[in-house]
Amino acid sequence: MKYPEVLFNVVLIEPEIPQNTGNIGRTCVGAHSVLHLVGPLGFEISDRQLKRAGLDYWPHLEVRRYDNWHSWWSQVTDPSRVFFFTTKTARPVYQARLKPGDWLVFGRETKGLGPEVIEKFSEQTYSIPMRGPIRSLNLATAVAVVLYEGMRQIDTTPAF
Repeated sequence: MKYPEVLFNVVLIEPEIPQNTGNIGRTCVGAHSVLHLVGPLGFEISDRQLKRAGLDYWPHLEVRRYDNWHSWWSQVTDPSRVFFFTTKTARPVYQARLKPGDWLVFGRETKGLGPEVIEKFSEQTYSIPMRGPIRSLNLATAVAVVLYEGMRQIDTTPAF
């Protein structure tokens, strides 16, 4: 299969932990996806831990930075293709019908997405089912689960 220019757009709203963001950047490279960082960030983009977690994949990562929600949102041409991930909904990620170019939005590590976002976009919120007694997955793990579910939906052939 010939892959589109970008599979997905991963959006982190106010990420706080550089190691998570570095790991997510690395995952985006593996999933041929763009990483969008919406500020304020809880670290400097030059943070050594951020770069270390992303290993030597940074030159292959397309990353875009935005000062705030409004500057990012102005880049979205089709709001119906934006999917928000939160623990505060019962709709599992498997019900999302993902397509190349979709926006996959995740909140801060400590608070997730704000209640105003969840309320405004309630029909576009999804969660990752968890069976054990935990409140949430690590942000980098959650992004990987969603990205690879999206890849599964659009192409089941491995890109080895």
